[in-house]
Amino acid sequence: MERTYERLLTVEGLTTEFYTERGTVIAVNNVSYHIDSGEILGIVGESGCGKSVSQLSIMQLVPSPPGRVVSGKAEFMGVNLLQFKPKSREMCAVRGRDISMIFQEPMTSLNPAMSIGRQMAEVLTTHTGMSKNEALEKCADMLDQVGIADAKKRLKDYPHQFSGGMRQRVMIAMAMLCTPKLIIADEATTALDATIQAQLLELLYEMVSKHNIALTMVTHNLGIVARYANRVNVMYAGRVVESGTTKQVWANPLHPYTEGLISCVPKLGEKLEAIKGMPPSLINRPPTCPFLNRCKYRQACCFTEPVPELTEIEDGHSTTCLVRIKEAGKL
Repeated sequence: MERTYERLLTVEGLTTEFYTERGTVIAVNNVSYHIDSGEILGIVGESGCGKSVSQLSIMQLVPSPPGRVVSGKAEFMGVNLLQFKPKSREMCAVRGRDISMIFQEPMTSLNPAMSIGRQMAEVLTTHTGMSKNEALEKCADMLDQVGIADAKKRLKDYPHQFSGGMRQRVMIAMAMLCTPKLIIADEATTALDATIQAQLLELLYEMVSKHNIALTMVTHNLGIVARYANRVNVMYAGRVVESGTTKQVWANPLHPYTEGLISCVPKLGEKLEAIKGMPPSLINRPPTCPFLNRCKYRQACCFTEPVPELTEIEDGHSTTCLVRIKEAGKL
């Protein structure tokens, strides 16, 4: 099927906060990006940088309290999802039908007291009005597509009767049931061994390519993004610090943090490098660049001037690095 690229989701100024006894954590700080139909977008960064929270915010799944989306827009097919209440009929209709999410640990996403078939069929009966028997037929067919043998029989089994890799296959099948416009894969294969991880990533890639579905891959693994993603957003301390095509970001990283992430990718025969230092506190955020204390390219201006907005340096390739923006004459 020939792919068509149309703007599917546009996120503008997304800010999400968590209120704790120690203070307010700004987990997502003025994040803006977009994804088109049929496109694969990688969102990368180390743990705690806001990758997952940004996606949960769009889906209105941030636990409240303590979390709250305080500002921004998430226009999906022209409709701002953030105008709806989390449990509203409109938002519930979008989840599962138009946007599906595959979580990192399927054992906590699947109900241990319900059979796989019942959980999967519920998606179809809720969103499509199918009868229970029709839904179970489609569920069996989808399990077969994701490589689960004897699918009809396995519908009667419970999550604990499946291995970790098979549970994740069930999650992929469940995400595909309504043929959504967008799938968000939140560290979907991180807990699996390398062989199963590769199989599931190939399976997911084949499924979204076949149906022209947009896919957001949330991961800390830049190698996965380099293989599958069309574009990449690099996040650090709650902000997108670099954005561009995968080729642009990999060949010419504009932010020192991106350069550090690429250096952390294991290479045969080379010493594994690490990014020195620790991420900043998201409660007492520094007034200047949050990467300042870890950056080997810092200059005098970095200690005094505020962090710029995401600025385009070359066609489709943007960064928030003050030094690179000034070198390009964009500030």
